[in-house]
Amino acid sequence: MAIPVLEPKIFACSQSKVLAEQIAKAFGADLGNVIRSTYSDGEFQPSFEESVRGRRVFLIGSTHPSSENLMEMLMMLDAAKRASARHITAVLPYYGWARQDRKDKPRVPITAKLVASLLETAGATRIITMDLHADQIQAFFEKPVDHLFASTIFLPHLKELNLDNLTIASPDMGGSKRAYAYSKALESDVVICYKQREKANVISHMELIGDVTGKNVVLVDDMVDTAGTLTKAADMMMERGALSVRAICTHAILSGNAYERLENSKLEQLIVTDSIPLKQESSKIKVVGCAELFADVMKSVHENKSISEKFLM
Repeated sequence: MAIPVLEPKIFACSQSKVLAEQIAKAFGADLGNVIRSTYSDGEFQPSFEESVRGRRVFLIGSTHPSSENLMEMLMMLDAAKRASARHITAVLPYYGWARQDRKDKPRVPITAKLVASLLETAGATRIITMDLHADQIQAFFEKPVDHLFASTIFLPHLKELNLDNLTIASPDMGGSKRAYAYSKALESDVVICYKQREKANVISHMELIGDVTGKNVVLVDDMVDTAGTLTKAADMMMERGALSVRAICTHAILSGNAYERLENSKLEQLIVTDSIPLKQESSKIKVVGCAELFADVMKSVHENKSISEKFLM
């Protein structure tokens, strides 16, 4: 006798509830009921207030700092596993701690791998995420990983801008592959910024490889944290004769003095997704929603359909 396939259930971690509501709506389902109880010392406990036995469960939550965001995802994975969910998919619009993907000096952790192990141990049977800081992080998992590219939503937006003399730029050497992929899709030129860091989030030197004179430049990166690299690159390109400089960054971490740097820079616009909720509004920031992308992929996963068309890069 065949086991009936039940409709999936979608739940949100508290840090991504707004995005999860949009994803559930696009999916055509209601967001599941989960409550979070908190003790006076700050310890908390999530609880599913409905049965998930035998279901496919999607748990949506970005794992950007603070570490409570990651901890909540782990606890919800564990709760779903112990409640006998059939499949448990961790939907991580932003995979936090991904910059620690290798030993760049002695006696440091590879935290991106540690997080992968924690997610799997907690109960994740599949991972859906977007624009990892390094593609090879997929290999840190023993479970299937669907690595989506925000280019599927950014490229149509860029084409709508209809910019003349468009040039795609990478803010560093590590992002050159992403920049070349965008330039190929848009049939544009490419320039690369070469930077040296004094320490994390501090740039000691930056040079430009390529000519931006008379060009409308779009910088492409996977994330923007302090905005130091982006604003420094934008100011340098304007000094080198660029007509305008915009930036596309998937994940808007925007910590420290990022908002102040953006406002004081020559960067015309920063285009981001809503994988991480903005801390404050800014006239220079344009948010492009990613809910439809995740909902489409989640539906395809549930129906065992191909999602290869979501991989444009």
